[in-house]
Amino acid sequence: QLQLVESGGGLVQPGGSLRLSCAVSGFSLDRHTIGWFRQAPGKEREAVSLISPRDNTITRIYADSVRGRFTISRDNAQNTVYLQMNSLKPEDTAVYYCAAAPGWVSTWLAMKQEVVGWGQGTQVTVSS
Repeated sequence: QLQLVESGGGLVQPGGSLRLSCAVSGFSLDRHTIGWFRQAPGKEREAVSLISPRDNTITRIYADSVRGRFTISRDNAQNTVYLQMNSLKPEDTAVYYCAAAPGWVSTWLAMKQEVVGWGQGTQVTVSS
């Protein structure tokens, strides 16, 4: 059974850093795109980052709002995808979710349409 479990959220001051983890089971990271999404109170869920499924041609995609501050990475041996978040801003406050889609899904719209599993989310709060 496909399962994704996020962890690593918490309270951090503006300018600080957090690293989120998405531990997966029941499927292979080699064959699935993994995406990070976030949802702030009263707002729609928005895409943050995607990482491709293949080791030798890793492709990463970032939303404009996080490019240069967030880094997505993957450890296939650990069946885990990470989201390193630096220079955090109050507007980054949200519940962060990871999701999986089969194959390489290179657009946000396609990712939302092809998702086969979501994690339960982890809260990130950026506040002084």
